[in-house]
Amino acid sequence: MDLDALVAARRAEWDRLDALGRARRLSSDEVDELVTRYRAASADLADIKTSAGRSVEGDRLSMILSRARLRLTGAPENVLRQLPRFFVHQLPAALYRVRWTTLAVAVAFVVISSLVAFWVSGDPAAVAALGSQAQLEQYAKNDFTAYYSENPAAVFAGTVWTNNAWIAAQCVLFGITGLWPVMVLMQNAVSIGQAAAILISFDRGDVFLLHIAPHGLLELTCIFVAGATGLHIFWAWIAPGRRSRGEALAAAGRSLATVAIGLILALALSGLVEGFVTRQPWPWPIKIGIGALALAVFLAYMLVLGRAAARRGETGDLTEYEAGTPRLVAG
Repeated sequence: MDLDALVAARRAEWDRLDALGRARRLSSDEVDELVTRYRAASADLADIKTSAGRSVEGDRLSMILSRARLRLTGAPENVLRQLPRFFVHQLPAALYRVRWTTLAVAVAFVVISSLVAFWVSGDPAAVAALGSQAQLEQYAKNDFTAYYSENPAAVFAGTVWTNNAWIAAQCVLFGITGLWPVMVLMQNAVSIGQAAAILISFDRGDVFLLHIAPHGLLELTCIFVAGATGLHIFWAWIAPGRRSRGEALAAAGRSLATVAIGLILALALSGLVEGFVTRQPWPWPIKIGIGALALAVFLAYMLVLGRAAARRGETGDLTEYEAGTPRLVAG
């Protein structure tokens, strides 16, 4: 097929289709004409892609057809029909993509927290720098545990949920900076290490672990995932590969920003555990077991369902139909 000859022969028809697709109002005759020209142009696009592959003319015709298709089927898709694809395919695939970076972030976080905890607790001067002896003793023997029960359970759960969800969202949305996720993770690692150091210095390290474990297993994992996701977005900008930086960043943003939504839901579960379970006078194996079960559900969703979605070719990104033509290329 002679591409130039086809373009010359069909240009007027495509321009007419473009004009119909852009028109604010269409008569009944113009709607019929739009449908007829849409079908003919679709056949032309198929011929172009079959014989010439990717081309400027084909991309232009594809955009004209997209506009005409939107005019013909412009009603938004039912959100309820989109939810299964989001939760079964897109979200788990996006979580699965960041699994190894999440593990690296988790290891680094635990190492930093442990170093801070044992270094500070082993140095009386470092402990004294955190506050007076009376203040530290009050925190270690009363305030740390009272924190989990001083407010009504529902209020406390909602407060920690919104706080943690905001932290996770910042790591994802500001991940392009590269510095923000690292700063957030470092601040939290040092803060946890200091709290542990205070309790360890008063021989209450077991109290720290028992109160952190029920909700912390899932809560910290969510923060690790958020940090890893932000770093992936940053890396897409630094090392875009064969794509332009704009394309790589757009694809990473579309596919990984959905992680923020998933983490908000997971952190809601963590908040329920922190608000309603940690304060209970139950045996610690039961409370930690509930937290471990919540983490197991999240990891199964991330790794098992995510692996299945990845094998089906899912990346968490929109389909080509939803995202549109990424760019025009010279033929």
